[in-house]
Amino acid sequence: METNMRRGLQKLVVLVVGSLALGTLHAAGEAWPTRSITFVVPFTPGGITDNTSRLLAKLLGAQLGQTVLVDNRPGAGGSIGVATAARQAPDGYTLIYGTQGTHGANLALYKNVGYDPVKDFVPVHALSETPLMLATHPARPYKTVSELIAFAKANPGKVTFGSAGPGTGTHLTAELFQTAAGIKMTHIPYKGSSPALTDLMAGNIDVMFDYPAVMLPFIQAQKLKALAVTAKKRLASVPDVPVLSEFGLPNAESTAWGAVFVPAKTPPEIVKRLGDEIAKAIVHPEMLQSTEKFGSVPLTGLRDEKLGAFVKSEMTRWREVVQQSGAKLD
Repeated sequence: METNMRRGLQKLVVLVVGSLALGTLHAAGEAWPTRSITFVVPFTPGGITDNTSRLLAKLLGAQLGQTVLVDNRPGAGGSIGVATAARQAPDGYTLIYGTQGTHGANLALYKNVGYDPVKDFVPVHALSETPLMLATHPARPYKTVSELIAFAKANPGKVTFGSAGPGTGTHLTAELFQTAAGIKMTHIPYKGSSPALTDLMAGNIDVMFDYPAVMLPFIQAQKLKALAVTAKKRLASVPDVPVLSEFGLPNAESTAWGAVFVPAKTPPEIVKRLGDEIAKAIVHPEMLQSTEKFGSVPLTGLRDEKLGAFVKSEMTRWREVVQQSGAKLD
């Protein structure tokens, strides 16, 4: 009888302790955040990624009542910053800006990125997606996409394309374009879009994919010539610029996307709260104005499990692109 009583008391203690632990976790989720939050952006300052992340940090900070600090950690197509963020405590105080590069193609481009996009993170909420624009120097002999493809086929490897860095959307989109068009160009990577665009305007490289908002001022000044956009339909801001599908390249459609992740094992209460706050922030008038300026579209409703499934599909898609193109970075 005493043995049964002891067993009963032990079970009761386990239940009480378990309940207290769950209650504490729940309370912690409700109390979060009580201090500043670090938002790791694995790219250099400047450009659409940095601008979007800083505006999001500002809006989230106001909504959460705590400062959200952007921490730029560039390198290896974003892999260095993401790997560092993955090792941080899963307490909701480290957010990660992920892209189609960091959570898609980098696994195929690099031998060891230092993290697993699925196992090491919890998907929170997507932010936006942005089509890219293909432009060339006005003095180049090809004035259309068809002429560019014909020239590249007649001169394999002679056409050079710049990018904002290995594994970035500007690089991967060019790889996708080459595969879809059946051509081979030579990649010239830069540390950011600015130096690449400077060389493009100087005629030191031949073509480049970049965001419309970045290229438009130079196109309007006739320093660059727009050949196409990678969207499904023409952009309202440049209605005269065709989409790649108009040249028989529907498989070359591409958008650069961004999303927020947190380290694995972050409490679900915190993940939900953060997801809810991001959902509000991406439709805030100030954010909508910014996304429209960059030709972007907010990815409302893409969160949690849906975002996780999307990441897996992107890993498969870009692995195939990388394998078909033969691109390798180490």
